[in-house]
Amino acid sequence: MPELVSIPIAIVEIVIEYVRPNMKLLVDRAKVVDQLFEAFGPWNVKIDDVEVLTDGKPSEQGVKFKLPAKRTSFLFGAASCKLTRDDADWESAEETIRILDAGWQTVATLGDVEAGSYKTAIAMHLQPKILPSIEILKPFLASPLVGLSSSPIKAVAAVVKWDKRRITVDGSNQVANGVFIRFERQFEGSVSYDQIATQLRADEDELLALLDVKEDRP
Repeated sequence: MPELVSIPIAIVEIVIEYVRPNMKLLVDRAKVVDQLFEAFGPWNVKIDDVEVLTDGKPSEQGVKFKLPAKRTSFLFGAASCKLTRDDADWESAEETIRILDAGWQTVATLGDVEAGSYKTAIAMHLQPKILPSIEILKPFLASPLVGLSSSPIKAVAAVVKWDKRRITVDGSNQVANGVFIRFERQFEGSVSYDQIATQLRADEDELLALLDVKEDRP
């Protein structure tokens, strides 16, 4: 029987990389910023929720809109835009898509850019109800390594990367007796939001089943 776990921390990230960067968005952002402020109005964005980022490489600079009530931010720049949502779950997925679409449609139209790819990531910290977290992680330990020492194993981590997919399994550094998982997948720019959500839900279910855990829901 799968181990029941709670999920105290879950974060979703969606990066939309443009087919071609628009260098005008480095210096001429006023119209886009103004319209994004209107687009995010339904989520009670305030002027103090807007931050101009000027540090780092040109590809890292841009303007970030924060929606504190939703623990969500939307950043756009010359090469990409990024949505991040804390405390994410599948019940809030539809709203997350609405926020993403409101931001992206504004940037795409006024910034004259189109989606080249979607880079997605979901990070979760799982807290087992009974088992020590190391027992959940042990199956990911390569068997030749087990015999190197007779001491109890204290930590296990695994990273697997494919062409457009990556999975990380590790101990949590934020949750006591926790397991950290992060699964990433890249999609073509022509893929719909619903297709992305469906695939990510399947990825999550597959990984939780592999860990032999199940979320303990009320």
